[in-house]
Amino acid sequence: MATYVFKAMDLTGAKAGGEVEAESKQHVAEQLKQRGLIVLDISDKHASKELKLGFKRVKAGDLTIMTRQLSTMVSSGMTILRALYVLESQTENEVLAETIVKVRKDVEAGLPFSDALERHPKVFNQLFVAMVRAGETGGVLDSSLIRVADQLEADDALKRQVKAAMAYPLVVMGFAFTVLIALVVFLVPVFVGVFKQFGGDLPTITKFTVAISNTITGYWWALIAGTVGVVFGFKKWKATDRGRAMFDSFKLRIPMKIGDIVQKIALARWSRTLSALVSAGVPLLQALDITSKTAGNHVVEQAMSNVIDSVKQGGTISEPLKASPVFPGMVSHMVGVGEETGALDTMLTKIADFYEDQVNAAVKQLTSILEPVMIVFVGGMVGFIVISMYMPLFKVYDQIR
Repeated sequence: MATYVFKAMDLTGAKAGGEVEAESKQHVAEQLKQRGLIVLDISDKHASKELKLGFKRVKAGDLTIMTRQLSTMVSSGMTILRALYVLESQTENEVLAETIVKVRKDVEAGLPFSDALERHPKVFNQLFVAMVRAGETGGVLDSSLIRVADQLEADDALKRQVKAAMAYPLVVMGFAFTVLIALVVFLVPVFVGVFKQFGGDLPTITKFTVAISNTITGYWWALIAGTVGVVFGFKKWKATDRGRAMFDSFKLRIPMKIGDIVQKIALARWSRTLSALVSAGVPLLQALDITSKTAGNHVVEQAMSNVIDSVKQGGTISEPLKASPVFPGMVSHMVGVGEETGALDTMLTKIADFYEDQVNAAVKQLTSILEPVMIVFVGGMVGFIVISMYMPLFKVYDQIR
């Protein structure tokens, strides 16, 4: 039996609605017809709820809080099943709460906790599942969950740090673009009307500005359609293996320190993820494979593929890293020391800390470089339009003299 939501109306035209439990939509329709109602719409209550939740997502902060709460309850001796019951009742995020309910039902059906999590890859990624599975196997689930929460917090902090630093340049560029459109759409046509009264030939710079204004005001729909098409085509291209490889490689070569920041972010994420997996007791080959899939950059993934091949043949992690251009010499040397001393997770954590600090410094430096560049750009843009509009007036004034 499932619950269906229906909309109907009676013979007088009065609308009715509600919920009915039945085996299928046909049974619902038959029940409504017996009640003298005309069926307008019938939908599965749970399916419509899932569709509504599909537009929402689980924030890293919500997932981190849930993981820490679960770790606390497990370490206090509470069973996983009971802890999940508690979490589903107090989790505010609808998507996460709905996912916890599904996980709890799978655990009730006899599925291991890690396998139940694995059924929801959009909420619990491979790193999360692997560390939970390692904790289950070693009987240290509570400490594994704490490591997962720490990893989630570190990743989220790195993302927020970059977003916060780039917010100011994006706001300025957005404002500059708005000013440009306003000048071209509203100011330029007014001057065009004045120029027509004067007659004569306009300067080249003025003709160029007027042409831009006419294009934007007359073919705005084509510009919007073209922009949407370019964005859609770029996303489709980037989704391909070749496109992603080319774009990830290009990101590492972007000038003005941007490529340098992308590289440092990739290295910080790589080292932090591998450190968390190794310290949680995940088998090395599995940890390398997961790190490769969660690196977020094709160049790093390719390097990790070479590392996995080396480890399978009995080699080290550090040797293939030396041959990769994305990994500086310091990283490969520190990883090599970690392998020799048996403290690989500690070395990787130090690498992650170092590059996260480097990202912070590089982002601040980039912001300080962008500020004067943006001021010059915005000033030049506005100045170009103003000069192009006043040059014909100066020309007329010279003729009058």
